[in-house]
Amino acid sequence: MKKAIMYVNQFFGQIGGEDKADFKPVIKCGLVGPAVELQKHLDAEVTHTIICGDNFIGSNTEKAMEIIMGFLKDKEFDIFFAGPAFQAGRYGVACGQVCKAVKEKFNIPVITSMHIENPGVEMFKKDMYIFKGGHSAAKMKDDVKAMAAFGNKLLKGEENLGADEEGYYARGIRHQVWRKDGVMAADRAVEMTIKKLNGKPYETELPMPKMDRVPIAPAIKDLSKAVIALVTSGGIVPIDNPDRIQSASATRWGRYNIEGIDDLKEGVYKTIHAGYDPAAADADPDVVVPLDVMRAYEKEGKIGRLHNYFYSTVGTGTTQGEAARMANEMIPYLKEDEVDAIILTST
Repeated sequence: MKKAIMYVNQFFGQIGGEDKADFKPVIKCGLVGPAVELQKHLDAEVTHTIICGDNFIGSNTEKAMEIIMGFLKDKEFDIFFAGPAFQAGRYGVACGQVCKAVKEKFNIPVITSMHIENPGVEMFKKDMYIFKGGHSAAKMKDDVKAMAAFGNKLLKGEENLGADEEGYYARGIRHQVWRKDGVMAADRAVEMTIKKLNGKPYETELPMPKMDRVPIAPAIKDLSKAVIALVTSGGIVPIDNPDRIQSASATRWGRYNIEGIDDLKEGVYKTIHAGYDPAAADADPDVVVPLDVMRAYEKEGKIGRLHNYFYSTVGTGTTQGEAARMANEMIPYLKEDEVDAIILTST
């Protein structure tokens, strides 16, 4: 009989909630959480469940992958599942990271499920099968059932009918196939053109990615009179992270007063960003938010003045939708102070 292994986070692994998000990876024999439902629909034996805290894998990705790959090295399994992750950003990114590592190391099918707003979709949909999942755990049974049904097809070697038919996100992989209807490309193109000219619906065979185009702002005519603000996606915050900004897949941001401050001191500010080594930023937060340099420019008259606040969030895994929302929430403060330009720093 074919064998499968499943990955879940600390919550669905029945370890605990946010207070257990730093839980290190463990592997348990048998079925835990969603694995119970998966086993009901899968034509294979789910032999083990791997559990890891979302924060641990986000902050210690390489270590987590090393531990999890170590769990799997002596196991026999034919397919690997993770999630479903719904709209939980950290969980979705973790599922994607684990599935990608398993696929690369063991060369077996990997399947997960996420809501369209989960950042893991854009990050990993080209690397694996990610099924179109529900917004919350209320859709758990449906999401698991869809994953299992497609897993059964893969295990049996049945024909993959494609993303739209099967229910996973398109991976951007194009195959040369013989169409069952035998219609020539020229005829299909003419048919689509006629539909377009007549305002009728049609579906292109070569969808183009939709880019969020932002017009370039006009140049500042006189920097010596300009009000400049500092905004960062590098996660620099006061040492106690008062706004509880997430270390990945952020949905929160902070606004911090720097009036009368000439630089950001070690031990007073830090980074909570999980996507890069924090050592340099913690030792000198100015390397991410260059307050010291901007104060020097201010004193030298190179800029008019610095806005009295800097704004911070975390970029890793954060969706475009959440980023746009947070920006729109920051803008009124910047407009109120008649800020002329923003220096947006990353990592």
